[in-house]
Amino acid sequence: MKLTWLGHSGFRLEIEEAVILIDPWMTGNPVFPAERRAEAMAGATHVLLTHGHGDHTGDTLAIAKEQGIPVAGIYDLMSHWENVEGIKTVGFNKGGTVDLGGARVTMVNACHSSSLGGPNGPVYAGSEAGYMIAGEGHVIYVSGDTDIMADMGWMGEYHAPDIGILCAGGHFTMDMKRAAFAAKKYFNFKTVVPCHYRTFPLLEQSAAALAEGLPGVQVIEPEVMTPILL
Repeated sequence: MKLTWLGHSGFRLEIEEAVILIDPWMTGNPVFPAERRAEAMAGATHVLLTHGHGDHTGDTLAIAKEQGIPVAGIYDLMSHWENVEGIKTVGFNKGGTVDLGGARVTMVNACHSSSLGGPNGPVYAGSEAGYMIAGEGHVIYVSGDTDIMADMGWMGEYHAPDIGILCAGGHFTMDMKRAAFAAKKYFNFKTVVPCHYRTFPLLEQSAAALAEGLPGVQVIEPEVMTPILL
């Protein structure tokens, strides 16, 4: 299984028979090298979205149309895009599980907001979400944008993820210390990968506080377009 950071909250996850692009914002992303966009998309089989904000939807529609691959995410947004944009989608909702190329993807709760930009302000884009992705003997928790929430208690117990991809940049989401608290209190991760940081000066630039708060856990600070073998 291979995980590659695309900067911000974007990842390329190669798992089972799938190559899943999670929240792929590359065009205009200040930490993503534009000349490597084709490389990041190569062989992609699905796009998986946590919510509608532009720093997460990013290149989604372009990729879906260029590659002819489906986008999976909250039913409201998926049904809208299928009707208006003509793309293939896999629309589901919290508690639902879908098969993406052999990977079992379950939508779980997150605590944030979700909208698309509109001519007169934000437009409803369904609910924000996180995911539990099971495959190749692992369960990966993709937190999406969220703060700490009590739901993490049953999510950790029920799904027992061993890998956490956690938003941790602060300001818009939980920061490094809060992410460490959540990981320690609610989960039993072997590996944690932070995201939604380093993109802008407003966000945290280092995961040192996360690593300090999780002794005994492998905390990997990702580098853009450098694969991590899990």
